[in-house]
Amino acid sequence: MRKILLGVIIAAVAAALGWRIYSKSTAGSNASRRNAGGARGAAAVAVEVAPVRTQTIRDVALFTGSLYPKSSIVVAPKVAGRLEKLMVDIGDTVKSGDLIALLEDAEYAQQVEQARAELKVAEANMEESQRTREAEQKEFQRVQELREKKIASESEFDIARAGYDAQEARYKVALAQVEQRAAALKAAQVRLSYTKIAASWDDAAGRRVVGERFADEGAMLRANDPIVSIIDIGTLTAVVHVIERDYSKISIGQKAAITTEAFPGRVVDGTIVRVAPLLKESSRQARVEMEVANPDALLKPGMFVVAHIEFGMRDNATVIPLEALVRRDGRDGVFVADLDAKKANFVPVTVGIVDEKSAEIVGPKVSGYVVTLGQHLLSDGAAITVPAGPRTAAEEAPKGGPAAAPDAGGAR
Repeated sequence: MRKILLGVIIAAVAAALGWRIYSKSTAGSNASRRNAGGARGAAAVAVEVAPVRTQTIRDVALFTGSLYPKSSIVVAPKVAGRLEKLMVDIGDTVKSGDLIALLEDAEYAQQVEQARAELKVAEANMEESQRTREAEQKEFQRVQELREKKIASESEFDIARAGYDAQEARYKVALAQVEQRAAALKAAQVRLSYTKIAASWDDAAGRRVVGERFADEGAMLRANDPIVSIIDIGTLTAVVHVIERDYSKISIGQKAAITTEAFPGRVVDGTIVRVAPLLKESSRQARVEMEVANPDALLKPGMFVVAHIEFGMRDNATVIPLEALVRRDGRDGVFVADLDAKKANFVPVTVGIVDEKSAEIVGPKVSGYVVTLGQHLLSDGAAITVPAGPRTAAEEAPKGGPAAAPDAGGAR
């Protein structure tokens, strides 16, 4: 029993010593982790900063679209026939009244001759009917006079009058046939004239160019089959589509700067002339048309364009780089760098005009420097370091002298 009791005592003492050693070891490890975490929490974040500036900023939106001719007409025959001669080709300059194409006209010329011959027959019939009418008229007048003298009977008078009335009707039919044949001749002549196809538009003094050719000489054409298209490229129409957000800012008369991929360094002026009164439900966009002068004809229909439309401008605006803007807890803001304290403070801001590179700060007043890189690692009041960045006020001050004061813009 004594041996058993002694073994139990020794085991209890050993367990107590082991637990004490384990507790001290665990406490030391926790303290080490806390110290390490505190050291890491206090570590400064390397960032880049940029000065807050005061400058002019413009609210300019970019819209993409295409160029179209101011007007485009398709020249087509009014009658069917074989294309005998094409007088113009792609790129040729034409003016209103110029001959574009000739159709084979033998059949239509023959129709004119036939109509002319039928008119002569109708005129001959009319002349014959007129002479018969005059004879019947004289006979009727003679019987009428005899009737008045009680020499001719009533039946003779009726027969004479019926004969005159019938001949009068035949004469009117002959006159109508002459008019009908004359109209047929005129229609045949018009169809014959349609074999000579000419360009025609209201601006007779304007010159246009042939854009496309749809048929070649020798082709059989039906009425209204296209031959060529003629376009006006002295003035072009730039068409863009604006989204609902920008639609209310668009108005007729606004100016736009137009650029193309074909001429990267060339900027041409455009003027908004038409704004669609509706937005397409499928795209929620509205069509906007701009008039673009093209006196040297360098720009061509179908070119891709970018329209820069200025909606507003602000002078002496407080401006920061666009990349300095961050969002924290649903609010827009910036981290303002305190280079003397080496800290960054989060300042919620109201943003005004935003362009491709900069953003306007409407309020509150911000000056000095803002963090432009590394702000995603920052919290309000976080420690920062600016590698090879701007010097602090203390660093700029001469030895033994006071620190230099920052300028009015916050830049040092």
